[in-house]
Amino acid sequence: MPPRHHQPEALLAALSASRGRADRLTHTEHLAARQARYAPWPDGIRPEIVASAQALGIEEPWTHQAEAMKLAKSGQTVVLATGTASGKSLGYLAPVLSDLLDGTEARNGRGATALYLAPTKALAADQRRRATELAPKRVRAALYDGDTPFQEREWVRQYASYVLTNPDMLHRGILPAHPRWASFLKTLEYVVIDECHSYRGVFGSHVAQVLRRLRRVCERYGSSPTFLLASATTADPAATAERLTGLPAVAVTDDASPRGPLVFALWEPPLTENVGEQGAPVRRTATAEAGYLLTELVERGTRTVVFVRSRRSAELVALQAQDQLGTPLAARVAAYRGGYLAEERRALERDLHSGRLLGLASTSALELGVDVSGLDAVLMAGYPGTRASLWQQAGRAGREAQGALAVLIARDDPLDTYLVHHPEALFATPVEATVLDPDNPHILAPHLCAAAAELPLTEADLPLFGPSAGQLLTVLEQRGLLRQRTKGSWYWTRRERAVDSVDLRGSGGSPVQIVESSTGRLLGTVDAAAAHTTVHTGAVHLHQGRSYLVQDLDLESSVALVEPAEPPYTTAARDITSISVLATDTTVEWGEARLSFGSVEVVNQVVGYLRKRISTGEILGESKLDLPPRTLRTRAVWWSVTEDQLLDANIPFDQLPGAAHAAEHASIGLLPLFATCDRWDIGGVSVPLHPDTGLPTVFVYDGHSGGAGFAERGFRGAEQWLTATRDAIAACECERGCPSCVQSPKCGNGNDPLDKAAAVRLLNILLAGAPGRSEEDS
Repeated sequence: MPPRHHQPEALLAALSASRGRADRLTHTEHLAARQARYAPWPDGIRPEIVASAQALGIEEPWTHQAEAMKLAKSGQTVVLATGTASGKSLGYLAPVLSDLLDGTEARNGRGATALYLAPTKALAADQRRRATELAPKRVRAALYDGDTPFQEREWVRQYASYVLTNPDMLHRGILPAHPRWASFLKTLEYVVIDECHSYRGVFGSHVAQVLRRLRRVCERYGSSPTFLLASATTADPAATAERLTGLPAVAVTDDASPRGPLVFALWEPPLTENVGEQGAPVRRTATAEAGYLLTELVERGTRTVVFVRSRRSAELVALQAQDQLGTPLAARVAAYRGGYLAEERRALERDLHSGRLLGLASTSALELGVDVSGLDAVLMAGYPGTRASLWQQAGRAGREAQGALAVLIARDDPLDTYLVHHPEALFATPVEATVLDPDNPHILAPHLCAAAAELPLTEADLPLFGPSAGQLLTVLEQRGLLRQRTKGSWYWTRRERAVDSVDLRGSGGSPVQIVESSTGRLLGTVDAAAAHTTVHTGAVHLHQGRSYLVQDLDLESSVALVEPAEPPYTTAARDITSISVLATDTTVEWGEARLSFGSVEVVNQVVGYLRKRISTGEILGESKLDLPPRTLRTRAVWWSVTEDQLLDANIPFDQLPGAAHAAEHASIGLLPLFATCDRWDIGGVSVPLHPDTGLPTVFVYDGHSGGAGFAERGFRGAEQWLTATRDAIAACECERGCPSCVQSPKCGNGNDPLDKAAAVRLLNILLAGAPGRSEEDS
């Protein structure tokens, strides 16, 4: 085996020089090493906790950990928003476990309790292990989730002092049964919300209302817990924490943990000879490119993790590297994903840590909180969706202060293309603010019903739930869901449980159940709003990375019957969409053009689907579907230009549909850079002459009922967002448009018509009138 490279610069030079790849490296960023800064243990941290930490090799906390501990002990809502491997767990565990230890001295041994919330069960299990390492056994830490056996649940309610769960279980299991949790809730001192940047969009908005319901029930039992939040670095974490909890928050952001030097490379796979829709060239996939690079890194003895988007991709990258390496090196490469047993995951982590494993292809299961150190390189097969996640993944390398290499490999997508050609968007731009909208009436209404079922709602409760709660109560009364028995006191009227009408990870409504037809096993659910496009008959559906073929979608019973399958293709729904403006909240004049934000109604009908070869993106065929139209009332941002502007931009009317359509696709692809969303969370429509505006208009809307805050973020940052859109189209090296710039994987019209060059001219003329633009800018 060649000698192991410790220098990331040498590694990168070797990768880019090999096989004539120099032109694929679009940018290299060098991030300097950082020295650790320490602080004494704050007052109030129990000596037993300090002794346990020191036994684990932590003599003193880093300064940000100590600051978070002090704020927590003073009862303030605090959000610790620092980088990967910066010890956020210790920052909140030390004060929580200290107070729980104090509580063990009460007569019943449980004078203080704490609740821990994580977005995934695996992370909660990992955190329980950390708590047991730090605290004596008399602090009873226990998991309470869907996997907890029923006979254990009573013990947890009665005796556990530190309960680790997830928002779904709090919503469905704990809050509706609060009388059975009375002794736990009476002494609740802390609520820990880990990885809180993951609570965004509709899911985050639901969780924000669940936390308000928790605060209300705690008040009923006489407790007022301190909220401690841990987050990846995000923009304005204090504001995010405040929106999530409804409480004023203090942010700790000055990361004092040590970091080795990091070389961060941006990499664009080459165009291939394969063609996709409308004859467009297709790039080599990011996963295939990652497989080649992983092979070479393992050959050089470099400990590497590849982050991919699905379980299937994790398996494919590992298999590709194993095939190319051959024995004996193939045995030193593996896949890591959710769905493995905890013992299997721990064994893989140990093997990677010890160096027995050199290469690991992983889903984001390894991104959140799981402790892996000693890596030399991280490859990211595609932008993970947010800068926060990007830095979480890149931070997995170099965790023992050695030099490290991180490589972002662009997918065939407008956002990835833009980023690898505009490094300042990653390295000179702060990470995103987390977008959530707890006041969305479609989200708030069912939580008001759930709150009334837990305890009758009073007028004194309304400020807790936000400014629109009072108006919604009237609507819920009219619908017969709530009844006012005495003045200012509302009750839930139905026999069924109010919480069962709320899917935290969807947008309300009846989720479609995904059932394995041969066994009758329930695999999971999919949002009702997304069912037509994701689980239509004939769809290839990925569930937790496994691949299934949908045999039948029964809309009446809300069931999709599926069978395990490994078809050599993916599917993409084809649909037709119309949009009408219900109300315009705000309009800004951009010279002759206009930018608006408001409420819209979207009518969408899925009419068929394409089959695309996995390895190349080649179109294999199209099938028709007969599904009813769906109506969505949501929020949108839209812009209109005048006929005079089209003349100035040299866009004749026959080029306008292609220009607007291409600009719409690219702007949907780029919005995730400015709002923490996925392109699948948003939709768009472009109309050469829209009846409500009387002008050529492009709409981008939230794909969730009532809106999720994404379109509003686009409206507020429209100039930067649309400039990035124009630049992404202009920078792409294809001639007429491809998936890297103006083609969309979810286009309902077969990516036709699209006019790449006219889209750039259209966006130029729009941006020329943006407020504050000078002649030179345009």
